[in-house]
This record gives sequence, structure tokens and C-alpha cells, in this order.
Amino acid sequence: MHTGLRITVFAAALAATFGTAYGLGGGLGEVAPESGRAAPAHERGQKVAPPGGLRASAGGYTLALRTPAVAAGRGDSLRFAIVENTTGRAVTAYDREHSKELHLIVASRDLTVFRHLHPVRAADGTWSAPVKLPEAAGYRVFADFTPRGGAGLTLGADLTATGPKTPAQTPAPSRTARVDGYEVTLHGALTPGRPSELRLAVAAHGRLVRDLQPYLGAYGHLVALRSGDLAYLHVHPNGEPGDGVTGPGPEISFTATAPSAGTYRLFLDFRHAGAVRTAAFTVTAGSDGTGPGTARPGATAEHGH
Repeated sequence: MHTGLRITVFAAALAATFGTAYGLGGGLGEVAPESGRAAPAHERGQKVAPPGGLRASAGGYTLALRTPAVAAGRGDSLRFAIVENTTGRAVTAYDREHSKELHLIVASRDLTVFRHLHPVRAADGTWSAPVKLPEAAGYRVFADFTPRGGAGLTLGADLTATGPKTPAQTPAPSRTARVDGYEVTLHGALTPGRPSELRLAVAAHGRLVRDLQPYLGAYGHLVALRSGDLAYLHVHPNGEPGDGVTGPGPEISFTATAPSAGTYRLFLDFRHAGAVRTAAFTVTAGSDGTGPGTARPGATAEHGH
């Protein structure tokens, strides 16, 4: 959950665990004459930043998962540490981002279960968070953080929930997600290698919501996970509460770049009437555009406190 366009794909890291895109960053490069649009970075031969959350160790740090397995349907404590590779010591000093030293995302491999947790750090650098996963499956844990004075990182590690498993499939694309009486509509498209705007409009019981409440310093947080390898993107809204420009709804605007064509799950956290809810979409990013998706009935998303 790092300031600026976060393409170190919360992974997550349920990503990017699930990490604010206040602008588009650098120039878009050459314009393709046949379409009049800016050519994606991968078409121009430029290097595109690799996704985050695919490795447990990067940038001199390692995500050491102390709890590699939990029992499905039962509450457990998820314990981990961020270890400095050169010393083997757990990190105890972090830069805060949106009021937290570290953001933790847990997502199932089939992208139907998403958890945005807020772990607590002990003095020795060990983090812990309660977690209850509804079904036996493979999961990915994403830690999104910035070591004190260092660069932002998103590290990922595998987690197993044991017990009987019922196979699930990624929900089909659609532009609307419904959760707890709210309807969220997605406008815009993910484009491989090129920044694009995503606008999500929130309505409750048929009426647009114009009084969204800040959650971790923003009106919404968006995590995108790529189907297959769970590459992690985390982007923040274009603007923030109190900046004199950004209103509390009904739309929340994000700028994001897909690292490749493919299927992604988007998880939008938003706060209204004192509660945080998550709207989930399936999105296909490719040369022919994007098809956003809807939450599967029974799909689960929870938040830490």
C-alpha cells in the first residue's frame, strides 16, 4: 500500500495484499499511428516493472511464514516475520503507510476468498493476526510494507488450509458486484503495460452513495490479483479525503497498469455506515479490452481491525 502507482504486484499478496496512484507517472511514449493511442510499454520494447508477491525473498528481505498451515473453518493465529537477509534478524522498524506499518492480504488460489488483515507486531518483530479460512485450499499470503528508510516491497508465501475441499472456479466477467445490499459498478479497462483509469461507483439500495467514510486514509482501496500465479497489484485512489478535490463518492477513481494480458480479480474495500465491505470483480485484460466481473454468491471477504 505504497504511495504512487503501485505495480509491484496487497498480492499481494486478498494485492497487493492484495499496497496511491495520484498520477500516471512518466510519459506514455510513442503513439501508435494506426490507433492514435499510446503504445503499451511491452510493445515499445521498454522494460515493464515485474509483478510483486511472486517471491518470498526480494530486495534483501524475506517473508518468513511461521504458520504454513491452518485448519479450514477454524480460527487460527497467522504468525510471520519480515527477516533481513544479511543479518537474519526480524525487522522491527517500518515506515507507516495509510496508518499501518504493514498490510497483509490472504487470498485463495482460485481467487474466491479474500482477507485484508491488520496484524499486530510484537517487540521481537513477529507479526500475528487472527484468520479463519472457510474452505480447504491453497492460499497466498502477501505482506505489503516499507522497511524504515528503504523501498516498498510486496512479498508472498504459500499457506495451506487443511480439510475437505470443494473445487471452485473464478467467477465470470461482469461490470457489477453486489455485497450486503450495495451495488458497485466498474467503469474502465485494465490494459497490459499501460496505465488506465478504473472508476468504481457505489450505490446502496438503488441510490448512489455520496457519504463514503475514510478507511485507512482513503475512500477506497483496490487490490488486483492475476489468475494462475497470483501476481499482485495494489493501487490507491486518485486523491484522498481532505485534499479539497476528492469527494466522498459515489465514484472512487484508481489508476492501474496490468503487467500482462490475462484474467484478474479486483477487490475493492470501501467503508460506509460504519462498516467495511469488499466488492469483487473478475477482469480480463488484453488487446481487445477488459471485461470486469461480479462477485460469486458465497464468495467471502473479511477485514482485520
